[in-house]
Amino acid sequence: MTGPLVVIGDVMLDVDLVGRCERLSPEAPVPVLSDLEEHRRPGGAALAALLAARCSATRPSPRRVVLIAPFADDDAADTVAALVGEQVEVIPVAWHGRTPVKTRIRIGDHPVARLDAGGDPGPVGRVPDLAKQALSGAAAVLVCDYGRGATSDPELRAAIAEAAGRVPVVWDPHPKASPPVAGCALVTPNESELSGFAQAIGSRPSGPGGTWRGVSARAMASRWQARAVAVTLGARGAMLCLGDNAPLMVRGAELRAVDTCGAGDSFAAAAALALAEGCLPSEAVAFAVAEANRFVEAGAASAVRIAPVDRAPVDPGPVDPGPVDRAPRPAGGVAELVRRVHARGGVVVATGGCFDLLHAGHIAALEAARALGDCLIVCLNSDDSVRRLKGPERPLQPQGDRARVLRALTCVDEVVIFDGDTPADVLRQIRPDVWVKGGDYTGADLPEADVLAEWGGEAVIVPYLKGRSTSELVELAAGAGKPTSR
Repeated sequence: MTGPLVVIGDVMLDVDLVGRCERLSPEAPVPVLSDLEEHRRPGGAALAALLAARCSATRPSPRRVVLIAPFADDDAADTVAALVGEQVEVIPVAWHGRTPVKTRIRIGDHPVARLDAGGDPGPVGRVPDLAKQALSGAAAVLVCDYGRGATSDPELRAAIAEAAGRVPVVWDPHPKASPPVAGCALVTPNESELSGFAQAIGSRPSGPGGTWRGVSARAMASRWQARAVAVTLGARGAMLCLGDNAPLMVRGAELRAVDTCGAGDSFAAAAALALAEGCLPSEAVAFAVAEANRFVEAGAASAVRIAPVDRAPVDPGPVDPGPVDRAPRPAGGVAELVRRVHARGGVVVATGGCFDLLHAGHIAALEAARALGDCLIVCLNSDDSVRRLKGPERPLQPQGDRARVLRALTCVDEVVIFDGDTPADVLRQIRPDVWVKGGDYTGADLPEADVLAEWGGEAVIVPYLKGRSTSELVELAAGAGKPTSR
């Protein structure tokens, strides 16, 4: 669709007071700030709308962004409208409250304190006809809920529910606000919010590690009547749950960020734009993770300045995650490793394969798997198993060599060799909390799912790194040895 992306939610004003500190106060051991600079930026749904507009400007077919939000009759609301007005079309709804103002005091990049004012609740006025017209022609709707009353207003809520029957609606929920309307294409809680939502309805992860999220995400998707739930996991990326199928893990970058404020808004805005363009949920989440990574790496919300942005389109492809820390292997082997991890409440992750010629695709999948828990066990096909699966000319390397190479990786904690055609028996021995498969996300059930269900384990899919395969490497090596014509 060529219509706009409509953003609905609560707005606020964010103010940064940034200075330098060279001494402590003689009255008390507190820093004395000097040379203060004040930076104002939109917050809440207004920040999401601004980020959506800037992201859209980098896309092949930029689209208009419309912000529909309750605006109070105060100076802070006027400032928010002015800050986004050059890039976002604002349709205000009357609101008899006080605009929240969050003032952050910083010494350079280091936060010192935050002062909050306003945010007093008040009734929302009638939704103007202009807002209804924007919704009727929208290509997608993004709801940014900050618990200030926008999504609890019956008229505004009814308009969102009607839109959900026609176009993708992405809902970024808030623990103190109204639940998403039925029929949302994607709901985007963070890990902490998901835990709170699930506990409120009595849902608990069933895996031995006690911290896995798939069960909770599916429970909330059912409660919200949402088509999909994407749980944002900070620098680890996001996990997409679509129906009853295995979740898809999209890994982020290992960023050493001081400030992550606004990362959730960036993720939700990018996902909504991608869905408006007709992308699949898996494609939208991959794009959103890449956009959120870039946003945080650039300084997050504190780096937002109201000026035109000129940057290259975001590539949603895999991001190099960097090294993964690993504890020393216990002397007792796999059983002792599993016991120790579960004893401290950790999550055991397992994955499997032949790993005949280790390549970048294998490394990306293994690192993504390790990021899902507290240890990674690789179930390695034996030589006989590989021959049955791949043919008499495989494997190229014996199982001992393949296991040794895998054990040398920092993201692998242990390797178990199995002789069957499937890893079912070894999975029953290990009983991992999470089983990771690499592949294209089609929503199909995984064959190991029934085995994992015996103890409450979860199956998760991580995307393939395109253009990498052992078979292609073998063909390339064979071709390299042939004489070339001159």
